[in-house]
Amino acid sequence: MTIRDYKREPPKGLDERDLVRWAYQRYIKDYLRCVASIDDNVGRLLNTLDEQGLTDDTVVIYTSDQGMFLGEHSYFDKRFMFEESLQMPFTVRFPPEIRPRTVNDDIILNIDFAPTFLDFAGAKIPNHMQGRSFRSILQGKTPEKWRTSMYYRYWMHLTDHWVPAHYGVRTKRFKLIYYYGQPLGMRGSIPQQTEPEWELFDLEKDPYEMENVYGDPSCDEILNNLKSELKQLRKETRDSR
Repeated sequence: MTIRDYKREPPKGLDERDLVRWAYQRYIKDYLRCVASIDDNVGRLLNTLDEQGLTDDTVVIYTSDQGMFLGEHSYFDKRFMFEESLQMPFTVRFPPEIRPRTVNDDIILNIDFAPTFLDFAGAKIPNHMQGRSFRSILQGKTPEKWRTSMYYRYWMHLTDHWVPAHYGVRTKRFKLIYYYGQPLGMRGSIPQQTEPEWELFDLEKDPYEMENVYGDPSCDEILNNLKSELKQLRKETRDSR
C-alpha cells in the first residue's frame, strides 16, 4: 500500500469519469479496510476467550447498523429498501446452545435484539418492547407464529443523498416498496414532492432486484396479498402518517 492510496484529494486534471473512478476507489478501499479490521479484531477476541477457557461461558454477538451499497444499483451509503442496505449482519457464538456454522433465514429485526440479549442474560423482558427474543431460533427451533414478513419505513424525504421517502413490506420471497413522494411535514425532510412509484421484486427469481414486476398481470394476486400485508403491518406499528 502506498502513500498515494491515502490521498484525500483527487489528482489534478481528472475528467469527470476519472474523478468518479477515483472517488469510488477511495470509498471502497476505506470501507474494506474497516471490514478487514473488524474481522481481525473479532478473531482476536474469540481467540482470547478460547485461551482463557471462557468460550462456553460467553455469548459473543457481532451486529451493526444497516448494510451499505458498494456501487450496487449505482448507489452508495444506505437508506433504500434494497437488500444491500436493508440487511443487517448478525453473527453469534455460544457453543452450549448454538451449533457452529449454522445459518438461519427466519426474519428477525433490530427490535428483537434487546429482548434476545435480555433473554440470554436471564433478565425480564419488559412488555413495552415491540420485539421478541429469537434465542430459540439460534438454537434451531423457530417459535410458533413467528413473523413471516417485515415492515420498513424511511421518512427523511430527500434529506440524504436525495433518497425519496418510502415504505414497504418484505417476505421471504417478495418485496413491495412504495415511494410516496411527499415530506409529510416530517422533521428533517425536504419540502419537495417527487413522483410516486411502486416496485415489486421476486427475490427468488431476481435476488439482485434488477426487474421491477409491478404491473405484471401474472403478479396481481401476489401484489394484492402484499398490499394487504403492508396495510396490516402499518396498523400494527401505528404508522398512520
